[in-house]
Amino acid sequence: MPRDIDIGLTHIALPVTDLDVSIEFYAAYANMLVVHRRPQVVWLSDSTRPFAIVLIQSEDVPFPVVPFAHLGVACASRDEIDELADRARNESCLIAGPLDYGPPVGYWAFIRDPDGHTLEVSFGQEVGLTIEASG
Repeated sequence: MPRDIDIGLTHIALPVTDLDVSIEFYAAYANMLVVHRRPQVVWLSDSTRPFAIVLIQSEDVPFPVVPFAHLGVACASRDEIDELADRARNESCLIAGPLDYGPPVGYWAFIRDPDGHTLEVSFGQEVGLTIEASG
Protein backbone atom coordinates (compact mmCIF):
# COMPACT_ATOMS: atom_id res chain seq x y z
CA MET A 1 0.00 0.00 0.00
CA PRO A 2 1.44 3.43 -0.93
CA ARG A 3 2.45 5.61 2.03
CA ASP A 4 1.06 8.77 0.43
CA ILE A 5 -2.56 7.89 1.25
CA ASP A 6 -4.40 7.44 4.52
CA ILE A 7 -6.20 4.19 5.21
CA GLY A 8 -7.91 2.90 8.33
CA LEU A 9 -9.34 4.90 11.20
CA THR A 10 -8.02 8.47 10.90
CA HIS A 11 -10.14 10.72 13.11
CA ILE A 12 -13.16 11.39 15.25
CA ALA A 13 -15.10 14.61 14.74
CA LEU A 14 -16.66 16.44 17.67
CA PRO A 15 -18.91 19.49 17.64
CA VAL A 16 -17.71 22.20 20.05
CA THR A 17 -19.05 25.62 20.94
CA ASP A 18 -15.70 27.39 21.30
CA LEU A 19 -12.72 26.13 19.28
CA ASP A 20 -10.10 27.98 21.33
CA VAL A 21 -11.42 26.74 24.69
CA SER A 22 -11.51 23.16 23.37
CA ILE A 23 -7.98 23.49 21.93
CA GLU A 24 -6.74 24.55 25.39
CA PHE A 25 -8.54 21.62 27.05
CA TYR A 26 -7.12 18.96 24.73
CA ALA A 27 -3.64 20.49 24.92
CA ALA A 28 -3.77 20.38 28.73
CA TYR A 29 -5.40 16.99 29.22
CA ALA A 30 -4.40 14.99 26.13
CA ASN A 31 -1.15 16.64 24.98
CA MET A 32 -2.72 17.42 21.61
CA LEU A 33 -1.77 20.34 19.39
CA VAL A 34 -3.31 21.97 16.34
CA VAL A 35 -1.99 20.41 13.13
CA HIS A 36 -4.54 21.99 10.76
CA ARG A 37 -6.95 24.91 11.08
CA ARG A 38 -9.68 26.41 8.96
CA PRO A 39 -12.21 29.05 10.08
CA GLN A 40 -14.70 26.57 11.61
CA VAL A 41 -12.59 23.40 11.90
CA VAL A 42 -9.46 22.37 13.80
CA TRP A 43 -7.52 19.11 13.65
CA LEU A 44 -5.66 18.11 16.83
CA SER A 45 -3.01 15.42 17.14
CA ASP A 46 -0.54 14.17 19.72
CA SER A 47 1.71 13.08 16.79
CA THR A 48 2.10 9.54 18.15
CA ARG A 49 0.12 8.01 15.29
CA PRO A 50 -1.85 9.17 12.23
CA PHE A 51 -5.04 10.00 14.13
CA ALA A 52 -6.74 13.32 14.82
CA ILE A 53 -9.57 14.76 16.83
CA VAL A 54 -11.45 17.08 14.49
CA LEU A 55 -13.20 19.90 16.31
CA ILE A 56 -16.06 21.52 14.43
CA GLN A 57 -17.48 24.87 15.57
CA SER A 58 -21.18 24.49 16.39
CA GLU A 59 -23.94 26.61 17.89
CA ASP A 60 -24.54 23.92 20.52
CA VAL A 61 -23.66 20.31 21.34
CA PRO A 62 -26.95 18.46 21.85
CA PHE A 63 -25.40 14.96 22.00
CA PRO A 64 -21.98 14.96 23.67
CA VAL A 65 -19.92 11.78 23.93
CA VAL A 66 -20.74 10.73 27.50
CA PRO A 67 -19.72 7.78 29.66
CA PHE A 68 -19.28 5.04 28.94
CA ALA A 69 -18.72 6.35 25.44
CA HIS A 70 -15.45 8.31 25.56
CA LEU A 71 -12.20 9.25 23.86
CA GLY A 72 -9.27 7.35 25.35
CA VAL A 73 -5.74 8.68 25.78
CA ALA A 74 -2.91 6.56 27.18
CA CYS A 75 -0.55 8.32 29.56
CA ALA A 76 3.04 7.53 30.55
CA SER A 77 2.46 6.83 34.25
CA ARG A 78 0.03 6.55 37.13
CA ASP A 79 1.49 9.81 38.45
CA GLU A 80 0.41 11.54 35.24
CA ILE A 81 -3.14 10.23 35.72
CA ASP A 82 -3.10 11.50 39.31
CA GLU A 83 -1.88 14.94 38.19
CA LEU A 84 -4.52 15.19 35.45
CA ALA A 85 -7.27 14.02 37.81
CA ASP A 86 -6.18 16.55 40.46
CA ARG A 87 -6.23 19.32 37.86
CA ALA A 88 -9.65 18.21 36.61
CA ARG A 89 -10.98 18.06 40.18
CA ASN A 90 -9.72 21.61 40.78
CA GLU A 91 -11.30 22.75 37.50
CA SER A 92 -14.60 20.95 38.35
CA CYS A 93 -14.45 18.67 35.30
CA LEU A 94 -13.48 15.33 36.86
CA ILE A 95 -16.25 12.79 36.21
CA ALA A 96 -14.73 9.70 37.85
CA GLY A 97 -11.47 8.34 39.14
CA PRO A 98 -8.72 7.78 39.25
CA LEU A 99 -9.61 4.12 39.61
CA ASP A 100 -7.51 1.00 39.21
CA TYR A 101 -9.37 -1.81 37.44
CA GLY A 102 -6.25 -3.92 36.86
CA PRO A 103 -5.36 -5.48 33.50
CA PRO A 104 -6.51 -4.97 30.83
CA VAL A 105 -8.41 -1.82 31.86
CA GLY A 106 -5.66 -0.28 33.97
CA TYR A 107 -5.62 2.94 35.98
CA TRP A 108 -7.98 5.55 34.60
CA ALA A 109 -10.03 8.71 35.11
CA PHE A 110 -12.90 10.29 33.17
CA ILE A 111 -12.70 14.04 32.51
CA ARG A 112 -15.43 16.24 30.99
CA ASP A 113 -14.37 18.58 28.20
CA PRO A 114 -15.91 22.08 27.92
CA ASP A 115 -18.83 20.76 25.82
CA GLY A 116 -19.56 17.68 27.90
CA HIS A 117 -17.62 15.11 25.84
CA THR A 118 -15.82 12.52 27.96
CA LEU A 119 -12.06 12.03 27.83
CA GLU A 120 -10.55 8.99 29.51
CA VAL A 121 -6.92 9.25 30.56
CA SER A 122 -5.39 5.88 31.40
CA PHE A 123 -2.23 4.00 32.22
CA GLY A 124 -1.72 0.27 31.72
CA GLN A 125 -4.35 -0.56 29.10
CA GLU A 126 -1.71 -1.57 26.54
CA VAL A 127 -4.02 -1.26 23.54
CA GLY A 128 -1.12 -0.67 21.15
CA LEU A 129 0.85 -3.64 22.48
CA THR A 130 -2.22 -5.89 22.23
CA ILE A 131 -2.77 -4.85 18.60
CA GLU A 132 0.91 -5.44 17.75
CA ALA A 133 0.83 -8.91 19.37
CA SER A 134 -2.28 -9.90 17.41
CA GLY A 135 -0.68 -9.18 14.03
